[in-house]
Amino acid sequence: MGYDDKASNKVDDMAGKAKEGLGKATGDDKLESEGKTDQSKSDVKEQARKLKDKAEGMGRSVSDG
Repeated sequence: MGYDDKASNKVDDMAGKAKEGLGKATGDDKLESEGKTDQSKSDVKEQARKLKDKAEGMGRSVSDG
């Protein structure tokens, strides 16, 4: 995982924020909820990406040692 995943997660987050905002503006509770869900999914994917990157870094430092 790298920059592509990070960018993809950011796009998903921004799309979720847009959905949430549109849902609030139009009174569409379902769309607002979908937007919040999309943002949560993006947050989880981003945290997983960070953990994987950290684990890969630890693996490199152990093999370098």
